[in-house]
Formats: sequence, C-alpha cells, structure tokens
Amino acid sequence: MGILNLTNDSFFDGGKYINNVEKAVNHAKEMIDDGADIIDIGACSTRPGANLVSKEEELKQLIPVIKEIRKQFPDIIISIDTVWADVAKETINEGANIINDISAGQFDDQLFKVMGEIKAPYVLTHTPSTPDKMQDKTHYDNIFLDMSKYFAEKIETLRNLGVVDIILDLGFGFGKTVEQNYFLLNHIEDFKTFGFPILTGISRKTMIHKPLAITPQQALNGTTFLHGFALMNKSNILRVHDVKEAKECVKLFELIENNK
Repeated sequence: MGILNLTNDSFFDGGKYINNVEKAVNHAKEMIDDGADIIDIGACSTRPGANLVSKEEELKQLIPVIKEIRKQFPDIIISIDTVWADVAKETINEGANIINDISAGQFDDQLFKVMGEIKAPYVLTHTPSTPDKMQDKTHYDNIFLDMSKYFAEKIETLRNLGVVDIILDLGFGFGKTVEQNYFLLNHIEDFKTFGFPILTGISRKTMIHKPLAITPQQALNGTTFLHGFALMNKSNILRVHDVKEAKECVKLFELIENNK
C-alpha cells in the first residue's frame, strides 16, 4: 500500500502533492510502476499532534485525484484515509475501493452505519484519542488485552451493521510509546486470532527515527528492516512511503518462506 498524502502537514511528505492533481497522479504512477498494489490517499494528516480538517476540505482535495487515478489506472485498488462518513460515501461513489479509518468510527458516529451501507472493505485501526491528544493516552493495564477488547467490541458493532470485509491496523504510533510499538511489532501474529488480515503502518515513524536520533528523511533503512520483521510476524499489508524498497523486502521474504 503506497501512501499518497494530499496534506500540508504530514510528517514526511507534507505539502508535496496538495492542490496539484498532476503531481499527485504522477506520484501514484511512480508507486504503481514500483509495484504498489494499493494507493492509499489521504487529505488530512493523522500524525500525533495534528488537527483534523473538515470533510469539505478533504473532498476538495480527494475527488479530482481519485477521478484522474481511476481514469489512468482503472485496475489499481484505491484506499481512502478518512474519518468522515460523508467522505467515505462520496469517495467510494467516485471509484475508491477501501476506507482506511484511523479513528475506528470514534470521530464520526455515522461512519460505521455508512460502511454497512456501502459494503466496502474497511481498515479498523486502534486509536485511543484524536491525533492532537493521542500521545497523552499511552497508559494501558495490559496493552494486548486492552487492544483485543477494543477490536472485539468494534468488530461486533461492524458485523451487526453488515460490515464483513475488515482489515486490522494496530495503530503503530497512535497513543503508544516507542517501547509499546516494539512490543506490538513482536505480537502482530497474536492479533490474527480475530481472523482478519493485518495492515502495518510503520514507515519512517517516530518509533524508528527517535531511537536512532535521525530524521524521518533518514529512516528508510530502519523502515525496511522493520518491514521484514513485520512480515516475519505475519503482517499481510505494508503501508509505505517507499514502494520499491518495500516490494524488494516482500520479494526476498517470500524467497525465505518458500525455501525453508
């Protein structure tokens, strides 16, 4: 899953593709050429500390890019990174395929209902609070049990509304310390008990560049190493900034798996 940010303030590539459909689509093409299976488009930064933008602003950025990507690449899977029900509905109507919601329906009480209506695949993420407050919510009695309870409750609600195609995202960096992130990285496979694919989004995040005392721009090597570790622990989808390197990682991992 290649990341396409249409925002000013994303932590790694903010400002590169906002208000420029041609540049955004060209970046999507680069990722597709590098082997991306999914393009994940977001028009609101959800990094810790960020403020959410309105659904109107999201749609203004998203719709022209979705239309052009769908026109040029009719077979690519398009994922939309949003927390708003109206954005989910309108972008799916314009040709998107997946809704990737970091809020698990907590920021818009209509989102789960809409997901039941549109029947699109849904990425269910563990997030304890809004981005501007999430790093104040890093205390857990038992992080694995607390997250499992969270997922179980959300999954039951979604299933009762008719949503069956669910992908789990452990929410690396969302309301977690560096150490908690690495605990979860070691325990990805334990969350497979829910029976759903697991998406891992760790690309160039604080859990990589903070321990190494480097910038996100310098964190590709660490990202690639941890992608391999995530695959070893049964992650199914990698959400990445650097598709070529991630695809190489997947290819080499498959060689290891196929030649035991």
